[in-house]
This record gives sequence, C-alpha cells and structure tokens, in this order.
Amino acid sequence: MTVIELIKVSKSYPQEKIPAAKEISLKIEKGEILALLGPSGSGKTTVLRLIAGFEAPDEGVILLNGNVVSEQGIALPPEKRGVGMVFQDYALFPHLTVSENVSFGLKKMGTRERDQKTAQIIEMVGLSDFQNRYPHELSGGQQQRVALARALAPDPELILLDEPFSSLDPDMCIRMREDVSAILRKTGSTAVLVTHDHEEAFNMADKVALLNQGLLQQYDTPEGIYHTPLSPFVADFVGKADFVPGVIEGGKVVTEMGCLENKTAFQEGDEVMLMIRPDDIDLRPNPEGKAVVLDRQFRGSENHYRVQLSSGQIIHSSQHSTAVYPNQQPVDLQLQITHIVAFAQHEVAQYQREIRT
Repeated sequence: MTVIELIKVSKSYPQEKIPAAKEISLKIEKGEILALLGPSGSGKTTVLRLIAGFEAPDEGVILLNGNVVSEQGIALPPEKRGVGMVFQDYALFPHLTVSENVSFGLKKMGTRERDQKTAQIIEMVGLSDFQNRYPHELSGGQQQRVALARALAPDPELILLDEPFSSLDPDMCIRMREDVSAILRKTGSTAVLVTHDHEEAFNMADKVALLNQGLLQQYDTPEGIYHTPLSPFVADFVGKADFVPGVIEGGKVVTEMGCLENKTAFQEGDEVMLMIRPDDIDLRPNPEGKAVVLDRQFRGSENHYRVQLSSGQIIHSSQHSTAVYPNQQPVDLQLQITHIVAFAQHEVAQYQREIRT
C-alpha cells in the first residue's frame, strides 16, 4: 500500500534563482524507509517539509494513504497528517523528563493507557533506566532515542527524520544508524530520512531519491543507484567514480585498460566514458606493467591506491589490507566489472566543468 505519493511537486522561493524542488514524483510504500539524499541546497529538506506540511507546494499534489493533503492552494496542517518528526537538534522539552517527553503526544489517551504506552515505547528504545532523567542528563545518542520514541508513541502513519545523526561523532553515528534502523523495522514504520551521506542512505534505506539543484536525479534501490547510475553526477556522488575514455568497436567497449563486452546502449563508433569504481580493478605487480602505483592510503580493512595509467590519467583501486605495493610499483590491471556503465564523453566533460566552477 502506498503511504505517501508525490506527483510533479514543485516549490520555489523568491530569493532563490532555481526552484528548491521541481516536478518531484515518487512513491513510498508501507513499511519502507526512503532516503532523500543530496548535497547542500539540493532540495531534500524542502521535500521533507512539503511532506510534513510545513510548506505548501506551488504545483503538484501530495497524497497520504490515497488522500490529498497538499496541492496548489490547499495544505492540510502538519498536526492533522498523522506524521511523526525527528528534528536535527531533537527538539526535546528541557523541562520534561524522558517519560514526559515521550508521552507528550498522548494526551488524548486515558492515564493508564498513556502510561502503559509510554513505558512500552521507552523500553523498546532501551531507555527504561533513564525515564526519570531530563534531556541534559543524557548523551547525544540517548537524546536521539528519546526523540524517536516521542515520534513513534502516537503510532504515526509516517516518521520523518531530518539529518538526525549529523551532531553525533562518527562511531556513535554508526551505532545509532543501526539502532534506529532496527527500531523502525521492528515497529514496521514507514519513514523518510534526509541525509547528505550516501553510506547512511545505503545502510538504512529501501529506496533512495537522489536530488540535485531541486531535480530528482534518480529514484532507485541503493544497489541500483550505486551500480547503475543514470548520470555522471549520480555515479560520482554515491561513491568514488573514475571515467576512462573508450570507443565502441566490434561489440566491445575498448579502453586503454582493456576491452569489455558492450552491454550499453551505445552503438559502433560511439566515443564513451566508462565508469570505473575502485572495487572494479584488481592490481597485479609486474615489472613490465604499464600502470604505476602513485600512493597508498591504509583504511583498515582495505588499501586505497592511486594508480597512473600510461596515458597519464589517474584512477583508484581498492585492495585487501594485506595487498601492500610500494610507490612507483609497475602493475597490470585486471578489470572485474559486473555492471558496465558508460556515458557520452561530452556528458562527462560537462559534468567535470560544472564541479570545477
């Protein structure tokens, strides 16, 4: 069942040169977690605010469980949408205890029912021993759990999370992603997560909506976004991507790194740029190798190499942590590409000009 549907939703602000959101269309099914992913200014927070009801669209329609909640000139207020919100700064009431914060949205319940529901939710997020503490007596991760518990308590149709991990240190951030994801899965919640971190989106979401400059660039599973990006921007934003020149000849994509079967839509003679991920390349030391190791970054479970091709182009390769090669080591390259993705050379050139300006 579709919980939220956006149909060609647009929103502009007078002070901005480009629309904050332009003709965004997507669906969120019951129990799914959707990540709104993109750089600063991409429009992801605007889309979240449109779904929540904090903003009204200039054009387009937003439906909740099949009912129109927003369209031009009409906007159901946030409190009537049955939506729970976890803000970036958590927005907890400092003068209320954990228990009082969580029960704040349950005022229509009887006292006994409210107390039972509050205790149940607090136990679910692992804070039973902290229910009488105030927000300032909690760690950042604990405050986040309280904010999530408060949002879940009224059994909302949808949970909205606005970059909830941005204020946490890296280790805590990873733990909280896992915990929050587990809680959302356990409760069967439908959720929308705003993030600029593709790893966060990939770790938590069933679907990813990648935005840039107000436009929906791609809407797909995390695997689809990573392995089959629709544009150079998408390819580069969700992980390191190198683009190697090639040409379509005899049913192959021919590059200086080797030849691959042409599984793209390009035709004989077309000049392309083949997308290469660091995990697409294996290095083999060879004194006669035409590629040369420039340097190595140790990243714990893997080594990340910069390698220079005979043409002078630099590419990147991820190798096991035990595969240690010195600088200036000549190597052969073995392509291990399972998803062959290529773009027109002019398309990649235009993208690279844009990111330099």
